Amino acid sequence: MTTTIESTTPASPKRRRLMAMAAALPAAFAAPRAFAQGDTAGFPARPVKFIVPFPPGSGTDTSARIFAKKIGDITGQPVTVENKPGGNGFIGVQTALNAPADGYTVFIGSNSTLSTNAATFRKLPYDPLTDFAPISLLTRGPCLIIVPPNSPYRSVDDLVADAKKRPGALNYASGSMSYTLYSEWLNDMTGMRTTGINYKGAGDAINVTLSGTVDFAVVDASGAIELVRSGKLRALAFTAPQRTPLLPDVPNATEAGIPQFLAYNWVAAAVSARTPPEVVKRWSALFHQAAETQELKDYYKRQSTTVIMSSPAEMRQYQQEEIQRWKQLASRAGIALQ
Repeated sequence: MTTTIESTTPASPKRRRLMAMAAALPAAFAAPRAFAQGDTAGFPARPVKFIVPFPPGSGTDTSARIFAKKIGDITGQPVTVENKPGGNGFIGVQTALNAPADGYTVFIGSNSTLSTNAATFRKLPYDPLTDFAPISLLTRGPCLIIVPPNSPYRSVDDLVADAKKRPGALNYASGSMSYTLYSEWLNDMTGMRTTGINYKGAGDAINVTLSGTVDFAVVDASGAIELVRSGKLRALAFTAPQRTPLLPDVPNATEAGIPQFLAYNWVAAAVSARTPPEVVKRWSALFHQAAETQELKDYYKRQSTTVIMSSPAEMRQYQQEEIQRWKQLASRAGIALQ
């Protein structure tokens, strides 16, 4: 028989703190052990945050919001979207990477932050291949070359002809490094010389084009289609091999005289590379489940955007291929490293 002897001497404040810390240890280590055993069925168990490195209204932002809604419906946990624009996406990236690597902060990025920056900046404050653990590619869609509604340009030929008459006089809006690269690629392809003005996101680039502040912009089509349909913007080209039925009067790249200018933007989800692998797998399953909902499928059909879900390994390979492609494109267009 074992006799338990309880001390009647009051514990000192220091001893009480040590006892409390010891009691908390099993709880503190329970979650990592569960992840290691693959038990993530109850994840997430509290609210989640999606970090978007661009302002509200961008294609990345709208994708983050519709996936957040559907994943919130699936899990029963609130999923909020936090916009951290500026600094070529660096602010949003650092916000995501500085958060606890427990899977409750997810980065929703694009080709700019997850590939283009690695090809165009001499010293990048992060590595998109080693600092992030890929979850899945989400969407991919063409761009539009847009001009103000009262612009004298009715076609790409009109824009190019005037730009060649006045080298450096025309300007374009850029919502990220990807859009700068596309615009400079267009300059190189057509023999134009135009001046770029940087903004915090595609939504800002669309707004300044709408107001006539700039002469043209290359933007994500999903954010501009309705404005073109309503006559608030004019589109000179849809940067894909075919026209979109959403804008049947807008020529595709070949019809616009720039057949090689197939400019696409893509959106993907990732977390800190320090996140437990089982949590990454759980997120991959949740994003794929959300992509199968009819509401999400219908939404992207209306945006002329393709849902391109992938495994984490497939996303990593796609990133690597994109970085190499962007490096070659930047070199061919004569774009100096930032």
